[in-house]
Amino acid sequence: MAITMFPKISLLFAIFIFHSAINQPSSVFGSDPDPLQDYCIPSNHTHLCKNSSSITVDDFVFSGIKHPGQFTNKFSGVPVSSTVFPALNTLGMSLVRADFEVGGINVPHYHPRATEVAYVLEGKLYSGFVDTGNKVFAKVIEKGEVMVFPRGVLHFQMNVGDSPATVLGSFDSQNPGSVKLPIALFGSDIDSELLEKAFGLKRKEISKLKKRFGIKKEE
Repeated sequence: MAITMFPKISLLFAIFIFHSAINQPSSVFGSDPDPLQDYCIPSNHTHLCKNSSSITVDDFVFSGIKHPGQFTNKFSGVPVSSTVFPALNTLGMSLVRADFEVGGINVPHYHPRATEVAYVLEGKLYSGFVDTGNKVFAKVIEKGEVMVFPRGVLHFQMNVGDSPATVLGSFDSQNPGSVKLPIALFGSDIDSELLEKAFGLKRKEISKLKKRFGIKKEE
């Protein structure tokens, strides 16, 4: 009897293991894939990695965030992704330098492919995010403090100090993406009627917002 039951038990156990494996939380597959080599600096002529014999230490150094970028409305953001720093390719991470003049803001936005850890290098910022239950987690953080913004949640920052502020953001993706709400809503081709109904605004008000964020006034 024990001999005939053993194959059935083994089969049930195998089914259980298989079912458990394919039903793990999706977050297991939510990050960049693990690299298959130490590094992969893209070749200029192919989709392959550069030959290691042609790589030097300078390929692993980036100087583009020594200084703030160009300011727009008292805010400057300089992303450091694999696009501008090829050494990050396949390593599953990237950075951003954000600078705020007094009163400057980083508009509400989210990163669809990465969690962000923001470290305050200088200044004082009102910083926070909104979860999917519309609960706001926000406070003033200062030099030396860190705040995390979970992947895909809406977050924001505003300089509330009396001097410039600088933040260094780190992402767990080489290409985190960034969706800024004002531009996504009013700087795109979303139909004005939908925006009017969604926000309770008049056509003239929607046109002003579209003009401000990149879409010309509709006739």
